[in-house]
Amino acid sequence: MPRLVAFFVFTLCVSFPALGVLHPAKIFSDHMVLQRDTEVPVWGQTDAGATVTVVFAGQSVKAKADEQGRWKLKLDAMKASTEGRSLDISSGDQHMLIKDVLVGDVWFAGGQSNMDYKVKGMVRRLPEGKTLADRANYPAIRHRKVNERYAAVPQPDLTGGNWVVCSPQSVHGFSAVAFVFARRLHLELKVPIGVIDCAWGGTPIEPYVPADAFKGHPTLVKLAKYAKIGDFEAIKKMDGGTYARSPAWLVGAIYNGRIAPVSPYGIRGAIWYQAESNCGKGEDPRDYRFKQRALVEGWRKSFEKPHLPFYFVQLPQWKSYAWTYAREEQLQAMQVKGTGMAVTIDLDNASDIHPPNKIDVGERLALWPLAKVYGKKIPFSGPLFRESEFRGSDAVVHFDYAKEDLMVGRIEGVGKIIEDKDGTLNGFELVGEDGVWHPAKAKVEGQTVRVSSDHVGKPVALRYACHPEAPKNSPWNLYGKTGLPASPFCSDWDLMPYDRSQNPMN
Repeated sequence: MPRLVAFFVFTLCVSFPALGVLHPAKIFSDHMVLQRDTEVPVWGQTDAGATVTVVFAGQSVKAKADEQGRWKLKLDAMKASTEGRSLDISSGDQHMLIKDVLVGDVWFAGGQSNMDYKVKGMVRRLPEGKTLADRANYPAIRHRKVNERYAAVPQPDLTGGNWVVCSPQSVHGFSAVAFVFARRLHLELKVPIGVIDCAWGGTPIEPYVPADAFKGHPTLVKLAKYAKIGDFEAIKKMDGGTYARSPAWLVGAIYNGRIAPVSPYGIRGAIWYQAESNCGKGEDPRDYRFKQRALVEGWRKSFEKPHLPFYFVQLPQWKSYAWTYAREEQLQAMQVKGTGMAVTIDLDNASDIHPPNKIDVGERLALWPLAKVYGKKIPFSGPLFRESEFRGSDAVVHFDYAKEDLMVGRIEGVGKIIEDKDGTLNGFELVGEDGVWHPAKAKVEGQTVRVSSDHVGKPVALRYACHPEAPKNSPWNLYGKTGLPASPFCSDWDLMPYDRSQNPMN
């Protein structure tokens, strides 16, 4: 016997169009992937008070629409399946069929242009990218791009779009990072992988965060206040502010248009590649960690998953002064439980804000869920600064994620880092009580690094890779023996105060 789901009332700010016409939310369409091993929400619109029946994979579930015709139900948890089955939705004499539905893991992807960067762009600029695309015959990988505009209030549904099956022809329109990430998970787990991609180039983090999550820190409270009244100039001038170019850059705007209509679609986790537009010209990266915390907490609430895994990419090299500080903010954002960061400072040294090598980015990003979500016994992070100790003229640095020892590394190609046993460790600096930073000699000693400088007799702090870019012939090259790079760090950021005059608006 079918089970009747309790009457459900939505709390959206606006209603679905086309009252009286049966349809699910537009995120439900042919070729979609439903999330395995958890209850799966399905919702949509029909006649007020009508009963809706959803039949799928041996289940038949009913729900009654509210006075505005909105309905929602949940399918029981299902095991992964590569069998393309139909999801049948009916209400009275109305009936529709969603075809070729798989069950696996769904990941939600967000960010700006580096997440939006398409496989076709990587193919044009990276030979290894072309090889990957030419071989992308993965019918169990599905991609759903969300392209809706921003909105002042949460929208009840998307305006269009469709799920796309991965093939050598279709993959060119996929997010390159998300495709590589999905491909690695699919190959390792042998289950279907779906990606919902809401990335929008040139946007800061604020519009991706639901407005009600902007709380708990003075910068967040101010941003929410200024966004509510549309005071772009105040946002530009405040500490932690950004260059808000239009209403699309305001708190909650992209969330309202691209994310609210999708949630609470069943997902396994989220990936994020963004921060460029929070540390560009005239933009202040300070307090980004709190904005990302609000993003994580806001998405967890929206998707009804309080422990939703969230993995993100630390910014690569770029010439902007503020990027140094943005990377530190991203490192500190890992304090939110259930998050992880892929380091990319070693992957480009050509002053390219859109590095073409999205293969290493996606592969490194995939290591986090493979280890933390799926229980694979694999390395997932490069060395992260833990503490430093000063012994006379030397400093000794200790790291987390360094159990297999450290090394001087060298990039030999995409996906290939080797130990450079005769190489020089670059990027370390020391500072004494005079406050002047000096380049330092650094040597790997097992799980630690010993640092010294002839110009600093009594160091008080040290730093690594704390510049926008590495010198052309001195790449940042500290790695774990697993081939994953160390994140930039400074042992005392009070000795590296952010100077707004170094990053003017004009």
